[in-house]
Amino acid sequence: MIRPRFGGFTMGCTRRRFLAGACLTGAGLAVAGRRSVGAAQARPITASHSVSTFVYGQHLVAKEKKFFEEEGVTVPGFLVPGGGAKVVQAVAAGQAMFALGDSNHPLKITEKGKDALILFATDTRCSYANVVVRQELWDRGVKSVETLADAKLVGRKAIVAATAIGSGTYVYGVYVLKSIQAADGKPVNDHVEWVGGGGDLTMLGGLKAGKFDAMMAVPEWQSKAVSKGFGRPIYDVRDEKAWNRVFGGAIPVTVGYVLKETVEKSPDLVQAYVNACYRAQQWIRKAKDDEVVDLLQKPYMSTYSREEILESVRYYRTIFDWDFLVDEKDYERGLKVWVPTALEQPIPYARAVDMSFVKKAQAKFRA
Repeated sequence: MIRPRFGGFTMGCTRRRFLAGACLTGAGLAVAGRRSVGAAQARPITASHSVSTFVYGQHLVAKEKKFFEEEGVTVPGFLVPGGGAKVVQAVAAGQAMFALGDSNHPLKITEKGKDALILFATDTRCSYANVVVRQELWDRGVKSVETLADAKLVGRKAIVAATAIGSGTYVYGVYVLKSIQAADGKPVNDHVEWVGGGGDLTMLGGLKAGKFDAMMAVPEWQSKAVSKGFGRPIYDVRDEKAWNRVFGGAIPVTVGYVLKETVEKSPDLVQAYVNACYRAQQWIRKAKDDEVVDLLQKPYMSTYSREEILESVRYYRTIFDWDFLVDEKDYERGLKVWVPTALEQPIPYARAVDMSFVKKAQAKFRA
């Protein structure tokens, strides 16, 4: 049974800290309070993201700084189902109007026959494309993605864990390993076995216990593996040269998206949502790291230490896209990653992306 989570707090369920978990905002979706904004009455909207960590900080900041209300809408609580696929389902079913998630998610909705649109991008690199190898192998000399293909060095065909086969960590991990050649000239991906590792506890535990030789890692997992001494990164997306070597440049990885029918029926609500998120991004850009933690730790990230959140904030600052724009060349670069692992066929930029709302937000709020 999925139990509700409201505004970042879990009600009657065990909180899973990163990519796993399944807590659903119930009361906030059923009841929407109204606050006056000047002479007008604020209108309720619903918004979703998979987990309430800083990767989706634009939603969290917009709510806590009351940017939604200032733009004439209310978001009583977020739909937080614990996985991107469930967010996709919620948007497609009309349970959530807006979502933050992986850029291939709205494309999947479109591919299945109901057009969805990317409204903005929050980052330019994939934060979970990091590859972390277990410390024992690092000490043996497995210090690059290339050496992961050396069965003699690893001791077996390397076992690499994504959260699940077909997940975002799998999509980007496969692309990284396919793009880098082993000593025999074949892609490293040809020399490894992929497995599903689950959430933070099982992923970290599996690497520590030697069940996996390497894992795809969000920043928090990478930091934990290094600090506890059982893992070391062999591919780190913060290294711009390493990123560009594989991906060739910026990619819109995390995006705000919506059904096209919502844009057609309620463009004013779409503009309000984009305005609030854009303002949140600019606040993050200018705020001190400690200010961000002070704002978000108690309502959303109380299970993390202050240092863990600070490290996450510093990490995402290196990859956030401050102007929110999705350029066509960046989108085309992303299609190389998404097709065919995540999507069957490429979807044209003109059909998938609508930058008109971001441009209006920029005109209104850019200093």
